[in-house]
This record gives sequence, C-alpha cells and structure tokens, in this order.
Amino acid sequence: HEDQACYFFHQLLDGADYLHRMEVTHRDLKPENLLLQAAADGWTIKIVDFGLSNTHDGGRKLATACGSPCYAAPEMIAGKKYEGPKADVWSMGVILFALVCGFLPFEDQNTSNLYKKILSADFQTPNYVSDEAKDLFRRILNTDPEKRYTID
Repeated sequence: HEDQACYFFHQLLDGADYLHRMEVTHRDLKPENLLLQAAADGWTIKIVDFGLSNTHDGGRKLATACGSPCYAAPEMIAGKKYEGPKADVWSMGVILFALVCGFLPFEDQNTSNLYKKILSADFQTPNYVSDEAKDLFRRILNTDPEKRYTID
C-alpha cells in the first residue's frame, strides 16, 4: 500500500539526508542494501553496504559510474560527472516506484535497451497508483538532475 511505502520512503530519505549532510554519497541504493529491523512502532530501515560510497566534499562532482544499472541515475549511465546526492535521489525514486508498483520502472534483459529506457525516463505507471504518487515519480525520475526533486 502507498501509505506503507511512504513510511519506508521517509526513513530512507532521512538516512540519505544524514549521509549527504556528512558529504557521503552511497551510490548503490537498492532494496538489497536496505535491512529491516523490528522496532516497537513497526520496522526500521538500515542502509548498508557502503563499498561503492564516496565523499562529495564541498559539492565535488563524482565521475565513476557504479552501482546496479536498474537503479543508476541517467547522468551516471551517460558517463557524465554527477552530483552524488542527486544520483542517490534517483535511486531512491526507483526504490519508491518498486515499493508502490511491485516492479522496477526500468527493466530490460538487454543492457543497451535498459540504458536507453533510463536515459529517456521511459517507464509506465500502473493505473492503480494514485495521481500524487505518479506525480512524485515523474519529479524524482527526472533525467535532468537540475530539475529532479531533492530530499528537501
């Protein structure tokens, strides 16, 4: 349900916000790198696997394309220098889409086709998804990092 996805997404945003304030970019945010811990008020998300993380000291742009292709931001796939936090936000948008829809927005067995879909933000949202969630997906999964929603 969207309300449960929202609950998890807010925790993911809080964790990523903390990392970004410490000038750390995760660069491999995906469900496999999120652990759930039982808590008195529900489940708590823990972000793990910082093997591909890097610092973005003072807003320094990053250049290494890494992480899981289905979750990678288009600027990373295009081989451009990128702002780490904006790339992480894209990945979080893919995670939110998967939480709400039950499948990834960008999938293809052919890597070249997958990259084309990501570079053009070519995804379809199911009819059962609310208009508000559809709007949020479009704003987070925006191929222009300058127009992409930020955590704020």
